[in-house]
Amino acid sequence: MKKGGKEVGPASIYAKPHTMAGKPAPIESNPGKMPNHSRADTVNMSVGNVSKSDGGATKTSGIKIRGTGAATKGLMARGPMA
Repeated sequence: MKKGGKEVGPASIYAKPHTMAGKPAPIESNPGKMPNHSRADTVNMSVGNVSKSDGGATKTSGIKIRGTGAATKGLMARGPMA
């Protein structure tokens, strides 16, 4: 049944977790990538201007792009470009 545009009802009406091949999906203790970010001592969290992680190294490589006008975020394009 739908209520407010969302499906609601008992859990028995929903399909069990499965892969795209139809096989049952395995239940993992750490469903995310390593390290285990579900623990408080490994999560990268920031509160206000205080951050637990350093944010990684600043990228300096890239391709200089044209037509930026009054660029406020830099003139270099980074990342995979097809």
